[in-house]
Amino acid sequence: MPQNSTPQRDRLRLVFQVSLWAKAAFALSEVIGGIAAFFATRQILVDVATWVTHDEFAEDPHDVVANFLLRSAENFSIGSQGFVAAYLLVHGVIKLWLIVALLRERLWSYPVALVVFTSFIVYQLYRYTFTHSVWLLALTLVDLIVIGLTWHEWRTLQRRA
Repeated sequence: MPQNSTPQRDRLRLVFQVSLWAKAAFALSEVIGGIAAFFATRQILVDVATWVTHDEFAEDPHDVVANFLLRSAENFSIGSQGFVAAYLLVHGVIKLWLIVALLRERLWSYPVALVVFTSFIVYQLYRYTFTHSVWLLALTLVDLIVIGLTWHEWRTLQRRA
């Protein structure tokens, strides 16, 4: 029986595809968020942050996360808005483009995806030095797993070709 049809290989392939679909959903939300960020005013952001944090402030007026979110919305500048909108759009579109190519098993997309996803990790770790966000570390861990799965899938497809 060929190596690429073993139960372990099939499970890894399924995990790879599920991880790509999850990344695609997240990338699509980034694109939508980027478009929304172009049109959102600071007042809209403050209103949304106030609505989101209302229950937390009712329970604990000193809640760290709620205060951070509200302060971030209040201090959101036009320059930040442009950067966030452009970053989300570019980041999301690049990921969607690569994910579609990976799902179609285009051999060229595997090394490109490895370089791009690694670049995203480098940037996320750089941002972590400023924000100390646990979410960035979690995202980085997921990206590392996707990179490992992408590498494995690429090597398998190369052997098959």
